Amino acid sequence: MIHITSSLELKKALRGHSSVGFVPTMGALHQGHFALIEESQKTNQTTVVSIFLNATQFNNPSDLENYPTSLEQDLTALKELGVDVVFTPNFAEIYPDQFRYSVDENQLSQKLCGSDRPGHFKGVLTVVMKLFNIVK
Repeated sequence: MIHITSSLELKKALRGHSSVGFVPTMGALHQGHFALIEESQKTNQTTVVSIFLNATQFNNPSDLENYPTSLEQDLTALKELGVDVVFTPNFAEIYPDQFRYSVDENQLSQKLCGSDRPGHFKGVLTVVMKLFNIVK
């Protein structure tokens, strides 16, 4: 398992791979994550898992502070599962522009929990778009 923290390093590591499966997470991995990883491994040459606690999707600072983190445990589990690459960027790596640019959606999210969590979906959509663009 390769552990990468830089977008540039990740792009270099993935050059030449014909099929890449990607499972974006915020860590605190559980059975749902493991099922997605196993499916990716069945259908792709390479499986990448990201662990990035995305502060931009938390409108309540205490929710972010209380979010469970278990990086070492997560890395051990991913190694045991045979994941090829783990990407653990920091905030500056994902948001070098300090969240100047974002993706927003304002209809469907209001039918979900968006009305009670202003900015949540903006943060989720933005980080997922950024991660997908990095992993390709």
